[in-house]
Amino acid sequence: MAKVTGIGGVFLKCKGDSRALASWYEQHLGIPLESWGGAVLKWPDDTANDGGLTVWNLAAADSTWFAPSESAFMINYRVDDLDALLAQLQAAGIEAIDGPQSHENGKFAWVMDPDGNKVELWEPMLWDDSNKVG
Repeated sequence: MAKVTGIGGVFLKCKGDSRALASWYEQHLGIPLESWGGAVLKWPDDTANDGGLTVWNLAAADSTWFAPSESAFMINYRVDDLDALLAQLQAAGIEAIDGPQSHENGKFAWVMDPDGNKVELWEPMLWDDSNKVG
């Protein structure tokens, strides 16, 4: 049977100025924009010890997981140093709405982008019950 083998792209319809929103992601989250306005994120550039993976999951219709965003989606971005990124964001006036939190598979924090989308930031670690704090 033919099957899906991964996520080939993430495409968002912006509420306002798409170039300004792309610039926000480049400036604050370090997503390198190409001349055509988007980015190509390559697995070999990710040095996490999990070997690279993408999680796919559906939330129930009554889920509050994405709150305070009213969007029907949330993107989880893998990051190389969550604490440093959160410090950079705070210096730019962007506060985490939650986190950082440590879990069995890494550290997480959440921010809102200028379009009102909740953004999940994840510093991955290999699954290990000893990683969880609290």
